[in-house]
Amino acid sequence: MALISYIISQTQLPEHSVKNTVSLLNDAATIPFISRYRKEQTGNLDEVQVGDIVKYKDQYETLEKRKLAIIKALEDQAVLTPELRQKIETTLELTTLEDLYLPYKKTRKTKADTARQHGLEPLAKSIMSQNAHDINAIALKYTNKDLSSSEDVLEGARHIIAEWINERIDIRNSIRLQLERFAIISTKAVKSKIDDENAQKFRDYFDWEESLNRIPSHRLLAILRAEKEGFIKLKITIDDDKALSKIEARLIRSQNACTTHILIAAQDAYKRLLLPSLSNEALQLAKDKADASAIHVFAKNLKQLLLGSPLGEKRILAIDPGFRSGCKVVCLDRQGRLLHNETIYPHPPKNESIAAIKKLSTLSETYNIEAIAIGNGTASRDTEAIVKKVPFKNDVQIFVVSEAGASIYSASKIARDEFPDYDVTVRGSVSIGRRLQDPLAELVKIDAKSIGVGQYQHDVDQTKLKKELDAVVESCVNAVGVNINTASASLLSYVSGIGPKLAENIILYRNEHGAFTSRNGIKKVPRLGGKAFEQSAAFLRIKDAKNPLDNSAVHPERYDLIKHMAKDLGMRPEALIGNQDMLQKIDLKKYCTDNVGLPTLEDILKELEKPGLDIRKPAKVFAFEQNIKTIHDLHEGQQLPGIVNNITNFGCFVDIGIKESGLIHVSNLSDSFVKDVNEHVSLQQHIMVQVLEVDVPRKRIQLKLQK
Repeated sequence: MALISYIISQTQLPEHSVKNTVSLLNDAATIPFISRYRKEQTGNLDEVQVGDIVKYKDQYETLEKRKLAIIKALEDQAVLTPELRQKIETTLELTTLEDLYLPYKKTRKTKADTARQHGLEPLAKSIMSQNAHDINAIALKYTNKDLSSSEDVLEGARHIIAEWINERIDIRNSIRLQLERFAIISTKAVKSKIDDENAQKFRDYFDWEESLNRIPSHRLLAILRAEKEGFIKLKITIDDDKALSKIEARLIRSQNACTTHILIAAQDAYKRLLLPSLSNEALQLAKDKADASAIHVFAKNLKQLLLGSPLGEKRILAIDPGFRSGCKVVCLDRQGRLLHNETIYPHPPKNESIAAIKKLSTLSETYNIEAIAIGNGTASRDTEAIVKKVPFKNDVQIFVVSEAGASIYSASKIARDEFPDYDVTVRGSVSIGRRLQDPLAELVKIDAKSIGVGQYQHDVDQTKLKKELDAVVESCVNAVGVNINTASASLLSYVSGIGPKLAENIILYRNEHGAFTSRNGIKKVPRLGGKAFEQSAAFLRIKDAKNPLDNSAVHPERYDLIKHMAKDLGMRPEALIGNQDMLQKIDLKKYCTDNVGLPTLEDILKELEKPGLDIRKPAKVFAFEQNIKTIHDLHEGQQLPGIVNNITNFGCFVDIGIKESGLIHVSNLSDSFVKDVNEHVSLQQHIMVQVLEVDVPRKRIQLKLQK
């Protein structure tokens, strides 16, 4: 099968692993399900490897779809020869495929088309044969009312030759190779825009030159954005003389009267057709590469953020801080349900700090508050200072929580459906509180691009970005597992095999019939058939179920196997859960079958030791330096605590408790060479930094990581 061979050539994975994985994918299995519960069939491939198979399967199918479209177009034009069909069907490169189709594309009328209409193609062939001697005399035979001289005729013939040169795959590949190796990207400022305030952030690129194949992704994306906004002009260049000499070497076989016209046509083809087209192609390839790099960074950041530390089911008082408009306060129960909301005004201009402290104390006591979540936006530090003055009667932890994307959620349809009777300020505060309880459950409601953990996310290919980020969210949701009785439709929609429509059906069924008491009960949800149950059941958790395995990652299809194990040990299955002494006595090889091997059995045993264990670390309180309130409080040499709030290829950004985040450039992460920023820091990590430089006018802070 050509598909299997193609995937193997790209991934170097074993044939049986690829075949079985493709078969499972064709049977509507998801990446989390395949990598978790079909290890024997895939040869124990992990999510990344299964994801690679999905990627190259999609690439191959896209290529095949394009081949069919091109073949049909050529058949419609009656120009498809057996030789051309074979070339199309055997190519594995989309670029080569488009080159094969180039001579037959229906585009606007060209200079060569006009020359053909004047009957000049035979003359062009004579010149290309390089056998004609008196070419001017031959050209005179083609003159007419539109072509009054031999020079007019020869110019038309050269247009045809230029088009032939442009369509030659070997020549196009020669120019491609030179662009790939030697292309230079250079920029110049648009003089009329230099003084524009918005242009200043791109001033480094007002006069820039760099090798296209070495330019970092973030720099290329910045340059492309600057060009798009009209602040600079860019061009891609190579050594023209070298490129032309390589073209000429492929064309010229003798020196005679034809040679001059071929050389003129070659120069025309290069400057008018080849270089503009292929330099744009090279720039697009560089952009695709930069997109892939930026998307990869975004995906890694998003994964870390989604798997951020949850506080768990605690009663939360959440505050969305503000000065003039006040601080929006909400109280949430342990399941994140809204119990109370109001506004306090502890800051200027009202300065009702004493009343605010009393109110927070009363609310804390009334609703048995266990933790306070304060948004990290405007007035965050001032609000934190007020909260720390509250004389709480019980032990209340205080957390500062990222507000990124909270305003997007609060104005969304999801938020309006959840809280139709409350305005955006209340919804935003609820989101801040729920993020502390469970970051994953809350952040899945927000468009990932709005969470603020990427670089140039609005400049990259949006289709590819969405696909990659959706895969990350799906991976995280299924890695953690979902409580089916408390999960939102947004969270449920990412569970393997569920999707948005079934998620809505689950919510409707839950609202009508009450909480699910067993995994088998999930089968009663309308339109949730056997395949969806197979894919989703092990990722859905049911707390306090009669069968404790329903709150574990053990798939229901393996419950009988566990009963068998327990029976062999002379005990009930539930008595086996958490019983490490008895679990260690199990000889796994005894239970191996054609369908169940050691990888699956080892996973089952690990889950039985600590069923439903959350893979995420618990939340910890973090304290910023209290004397740092604004950028003006910073000076060189200070050592401060901070939280990593974004990671890029060129370094990481750190929240040090003020409006502006500081940058630890990649060169300041370590004294040795840094290949991957993620090897030194992780998102939401608590670190110590040293202030290297403070640029107040540009609001830029340079930091160094302190080990």
